[in-house]
Amino acid sequence: MADTADTRTPAQIEADIARRRAVLAETLDEIGVRVHPKTIVGDAKARVVSNVDHTLGRAYVGVNRAVSEVKAQFVDETGSPRLERVVPVGLLVVGVVGLLALGSRRRRR
Repeated sequence: MADTADTRTPAQIEADIARRRAVLAETLDEIGVRVHPKTIVGDAKARVVSNVDHTLGRAYVGVNRAVSEVKAQFVDETGSPRLERVVPVGLLVVGVVGLLALGSRRRRR
């Protein structure tokens, strides 16, 4: 059987115990901070804000991409309008607005 005799002096043992108590006290303090209700609520709020920021960022990128794709349909590479596409859409918009105006006028009578 191996010799497991402790060769430390009583002062060394006391110093080791004091060190371990200090480490244990620090660990307990950290656990206390982590499980404190304010800490838990603050962490939850931070996660929600992060998720909302991430979702809004993705939405912004998606909308920006869609706007760029629509713009590319009506503007050429040099930034000039594509009249062959702008004019029909403009006429369509004018027609829809005219129909809405007629419908509104008929409901008033």
